[in-house]
This record gives sequence, C-alpha cells and structure tokens, in this order.
Amino acid sequence: MSAMSLALLLTTAAAAAVGAAALHAVHGLRKQVTALRGELAMPAQTRGTTVPHARSAVQSPAAEIRAAVAEALAEERERELAEARAFWAAQEARDAADAPSLLGGLPGLGEDGPAVFLPRQADLVGLEPVLGDEAVDDYPEDSAELAAARRRHPSHPDFVPAQAPAPGADHERTVSRLEELAEARTALADVRPGPLGTLDVYVFTDGTTLCMTPGHRETAERLAEALRSGTAPVLLGG
Repeated sequence: MSAMSLALLLTTAAAAAVGAAALHAVHGLRKQVTALRGELAMPAQTRGTTVPHARSAVQSPAAEIRAAVAEALAEERERELAEARAFWAAQEARDAADAPSLLGGLPGLGEDGPAVFLPRQADLVGLEPVLGDEAVDDYPEDSAELAAARRRHPSHPDFVPAQAPAPGADHERTVSRLEELAEARTALADVRPGPLGTLDVYVFTDGTTLCMTPGHRETAERLAEALRSGTAPVLLGG
C-alpha cells in the first residue's frame, strides 16, 4: 500500500468520524426542537396554572406594607387626639384655678375652710291641692333665667323632653350663626390654637364659641397675633 492510499484512507476515516458527530448533534438538536414545539403547542390554561401563585406571592408584601402603614397612621391619630385632650384638660384646669371661688367673699369659707351644708330643695310635685297656689308658684323671687332653668329640669311638672335634631340641623344652624356674625360685624375676642392642628377654638365678643377641627395652625397664629396687636378681626361672609 502506497503512502497516497494510506493518506486517503485516513482522510476518509476522519471525514466519517466528523460526519457521525455532526449527525449525532443534529439528532439531539432535533429532539430539543421537537420538545420546544410540544411546549409551545400546549394550551394556554395548562401553561398558566402557576401564574396566580406567583402573583399572590408578589402582592403579599405590598398588602403587608399597606396594613402596616394604616396601623401606623391610626396610632399617630390616636396619639394626636390624646395630646389634644390632655392640652384642653390642662387649659380647663388652669381656667378653673384662675376663676374666683363662689365662697371666696365669705370670711372663713373657701377652699381651705370648713365644708358648707347646702340642703336639697324639697320636691313639691303632686302637693298642689294641699299647699295651694302660693306654694306651687315657680319661686317668684327668682330671676327669669333661674325660673327657666327650673322648668328645664326633669323634676319640674312642665318639663318637656328635647326632641332629637333633624339630620343636618347642626350644620344649618352653624352656617346661619356664622352669617349672623358676619352681618353684625362681630369682632373676634380670643383664639386658642390646639396642639398639632387638632382643634382650634375661636371666641367672639358676644360669647359665641366656634370650634374648628382639624385646625389650621398658621391661620390661628395670625389671628392671635392680630388680637395681640390691637386689631379686631371680623368675618367677611359670602
């Protein structure tokens, strides 16, 4: 066998080996293409069965975050309301301490003096036929305000329970009262801004008290500064 024949034989063997390897690779690639076609040909419902689980797993942290934020906001609101209640309780305590005692004008009587016995008024309801018109009279020596207060007491024979206000009556009454204050040009007498803008109290010269919630810190401070400078703000109406 010559050298040329041996070279041709080796070349043929190498070509056969390369062809076999290429055939094997093509066969494996064909299997992969067939499997891919099978997956693509599957129904959409079969391929999407696991999608809801993935979405719920993604959405659960967002729901937890929203719940945590809502809880934090509720706690913050409760804390602000508690601070507002404490502020106004302290304000009322200071006002009560500054107010003169009802017994301060009597010698030996006051906060540190001995207790005073005040007898309870007798109830004369049902004794009109026995006592006559003199005893049944609504205390003619009392003032008109005190007589009206007695008639409003549940023990009075002329007492009539107050009817429940209709829905929206409070709002209409508030609007009507504000219009009256604006038309009369009633001046503002005092401003009490609440803590953290929870509740602002406005007092007018005629004794009308207006509570604003939620309050506006900047407005309350500007009105208070105007009162301290001698300016009397009034409502403009409209």
